[in-house]
Amino acid sequence: MPARIAAAQLLHGVLHDGTMISDLIEHKDGPLADLPPSARARAQSLALSTLRHLAPLDIVLDQFLNKSPPLKVRNALRLAANELLVDGVAPHAAVDAAVRLVRESRKLQHLSGLANAVARRVAEQGPEIWDDMDPQELPAWLGKPVERAYGEDALQGIEAAHAQGAPLDLTLRKASDAEKLAQELNAEILPTGSLRLQKPGQVSTMAGFDDGLWWVQDAAAAMPVQLLGSLKGLRVLDLCAAPGGKTMQLAAGGAEVTAVDISKDRLKRVTQNLQRTKLSAKIIASDIVRWAPDKPFDLILLDAPCSATGTIRRHPDLPFGKSGDLKPILRLQQKLLSRAFEWLKPGGKIVYCTCSLLPSEGEEQVEKFLRNHVDAKQLPANTNLPDLPADWIEKNGGLRLRPDFWTERGSMDGFYAALIEKAGLTE
Repeated sequence: MPARIAAAQLLHGVLHDGTMISDLIEHKDGPLADLPPSARARAQSLALSTLRHLAPLDIVLDQFLNKSPPLKVRNALRLAANELLVDGVAPHAAVDAAVRLVRESRKLQHLSGLANAVARRVAEQGPEIWDDMDPQELPAWLGKPVERAYGEDALQGIEAAHAQGAPLDLTLRKASDAEKLAQELNAEILPTGSLRLQKPGQVSTMAGFDDGLWWVQDAAAAMPVQLLGSLKGLRVLDLCAAPGGKTMQLAAGGAEVTAVDISKDRLKRVTQNLQRTKLSAKIIASDIVRWAPDKPFDLILLDAPCSATGTIRRHPDLPFGKSGDLKPILRLQQKLLSRAFEWLKPGGKIVYCTCSLLPSEGEEQVEKFLRNHVDAKQLPANTNLPDLPADWIEKNGGLRLRPDFWTERGSMDGFYAALIEKAGLTE
């Protein structure tokens, strides 16, 4: 029950208060604060799965409700329905949990009989209804521009990928370890070099973790660094660096890395990950709108702040906590890209990337930047990765990744990355 109680509190925080689950988890007095690791993992998994399937679960529940109950009662029923229809939990356990969750509140105890009756009917009749359910739709502010950009079939494919959740991807410190670690972890070696685990255990107990042989990073998020090509001996600036996956990639490639991020707390995690993987980088906590380096860099990676709409597979709370107003973040992205470009050496290259599904945060930002910078030229994303599938490369050469790609392997996050070169002194 402690895990279920915490899951209900996470749901309430997202759906009532509009708080992201990551913020609830990290809060020192949050719902997971006093739970042991296994219960923390179960609470988080249950809440995320329920959010991932929220609309279909509500359709099932509404078959057995005459009127909508208070939010806390509905959340208890949502958790029970998810356990019954998605997780395959035994009916008696899921029904009992719903009743006990409702009884947790004195004001709602009188509705425990309703919870019992509805949960029982879901257990009996829900599976047949569930089999006909479509995946949860994206909210209109996101679904409409995604459909305009990629078409209805792609939108439905993206929604289907979101419903499946995400496997665990690892980036290796040394590519030569791939075969050995794939065997030890029962993982697939992806064409881009990442390892993929469909059924991972607790990350910190997995082979190679203590030795720092890998770090968790979605395969899509690992590709922007690869666009830069050879890194050995070059001065590289990693902007908006936390939580550090790309910082470690750059360092593992032999670059002299400077990593900058505005969040001191998030940079602590970068430092810890660098220590675990035995890699090094210069860490700077600063707002890059105000910060400036003392000399230019050979290469720059800007993983710009964005809507994060490409990560809904693993963060299904995002559609509930975000709004469609992107104007402030679009202005910030343009400012950061222009500012970062000033710090490149002549002939240097910058990768601009966002974990967003929206062209307004990717392709359109780069097009606007190029119009305003005559000394900038976009290079094809497959300049250093010649084996990329053709449908991943958009017409101007940018790398456009979507969750409906690689469905046979478990999909990928949505990402956009563009490789831009600064004119040399002789040009």
